[in-house]
Amino acid sequence: MSETPKFTVIDRRKFKAEDDDGNPPAPAAEPSAKTEVSAGPQLVVNGNKPEALAETVHADALEAGNPEGVPPAPTAEESDRQKAAYEAAAQRLEDLLRAQNPGMGAPPAITFEHLVQQFYVSAMIQMGAGAQDGQRPRVDIVGARNTIDLLGVLELKTRGNLNDAEIRTLDSVLFEVRMAFLELTSMISVQAMQPPTPPPPGRR
Repeated sequence: MSETPKFTVIDRRKFKAEDDDGNPPAPAAEPSAKTEVSAGPQLVVNGNKPEALAETVHADALEAGNPEGVPPAPTAEESDRQKAAYEAAAQRLEDLLRAQNPGMGAPPAITFEHLVQQFYVSAMIQMGAGAQDGQRPRVDIVGARNTIDLLGVLELKTRGNLNDAEIRTLDSVLFEVRMAFLELTSMISVQAMQPPTPPPPGRR
């Protein structure tokens, strides 16, 4: 089995549409034949990562006093500016959808229950739920365990900050997915202990 893919964290605050004076940035130098051009975020598998990018991120992290390679957190001003840009982009998208679908109602506000429901659906699908009749369920038991553990982290980190309805939702979902996991792993254990089925006899 291959190693778990590793991700290189890129500080996107370096990539600006214009400089502090409102002018567009100067064009970058043409890459040499040995330079690997990246079209966007890259998934780094088994240690094969763009060395130049990795060295840049690591050097910036060291300058910020962070030896683990994670860029420093954005400032409050940067976060506010990015949030405003995100909301404007989301509104443009909604306007486009409304133009193509005039009868479409306003989308519901995203709540904590939506987040918990997203984890719940992911875990149940990973445990084989939702398969069509006549099809063999596809089970990702390791992925399901990770999703359930993420729900546990969510419960731990939000403890004391939820209202009664949110607590009931999270507790109920955690109980249900953990029970489903226990039942599924019990079935897997029983099947693993059974002797293999002999092949059918061949024709004489």
